[in-house]
Amino acid sequence: MSETRGGTLRTAGIDVGSSAIKVAVMEDDGRGGARLVHGRSERIRRRDAHAVARSVFDESLAAAGVSRDDIAYVATTGEGEVVDFRTGHFYGMTTHARGALFLEPQARAALDIGALHTRAILMDERGKVLGYRMTSQCASGSGQFLENICRYLGVTLEEIGPLSLEAKAPEKCSSICAVLAETDVINMVSRGISTADILKGIHVSMAGRYLKLLAAAGSPPVCLVTGGLAADVGLVAALREGLVEMKTSIDVRTHPQSVLAGAIGAALWGAYRARHLEKEGLSFAGAAS
Repeated sequence: MSETRGGTLRTAGIDVGSSAIKVAVMEDDGRGGARLVHGRSERIRRRDAHAVARSVFDESLAAAGVSRDDIAYVATTGEGEVVDFRTGHFYGMTTHARGALFLEPQARAALDIGALHTRAILMDERGKVLGYRMTSQCASGSGQFLENICRYLGVTLEEIGPLSLEAKAPEKCSSICAVLAETDVINMVSRGISTADILKGIHVSMAGRYLKLLAAAGSPPVCLVTGGLAADVGLVAALREGLVEMKTSIDVRTHPQSVLAGAIGAALWGAYRARHLEKEGLSFAGAAS
């Protein structure tokens, strides 16, 4: 086990989502300084989640140049209970809040856009969660819904954002129900609406729902988008356009490592827990939060 007292502490965070697993290897100096050594996201693609987690974890350690014995704490979040080699587990809202703050120190909210739901999480300057709002169970505001639409349109997830930015006359979905929204898209295709305009319309519809979450949560001054859709430039553009229309002062930002926010936050909380347990003279085994 890696030593923690008086030196650099290495921890790993594993964020197990419904469609992807993210791993972050972090170093913490114990004086308020931390850095991301290596991070990776891997789609599950109908494979065994535990096997994917183990594979991505081992490959991430190798890429970071460390061994399992160098890792003082393996912290999971999301559906991380499937990872049987974890040291402890942390709640998703706390890890996304802490990870968002690490990536964007001015952020006072994280907009976590995942495959199945979206959460607007308010936090203070220490990453403590102050409140949250979450979308309903309807999938039309989720990454999975967008992926299903793209499969129907014959485009990849990587093409979504750039195509959306090319839209000339966005066609907004009229329904928030996933099934009815997909019917809307089928009708748009039959009417000859371009793929770019369809995607931009979907982005506008999704952005409207997310901005309502932020407003209901308290309209934070700076919000970092996290989760799998944080890299969707078309969705981020729709969010910013929506903010202009709402005449609000909320500043929505992204980061190249936004998808890793949950894993980063888990690793950081793992470092905090490891140092606390060491001070108390306790074992790391079974320490969950």
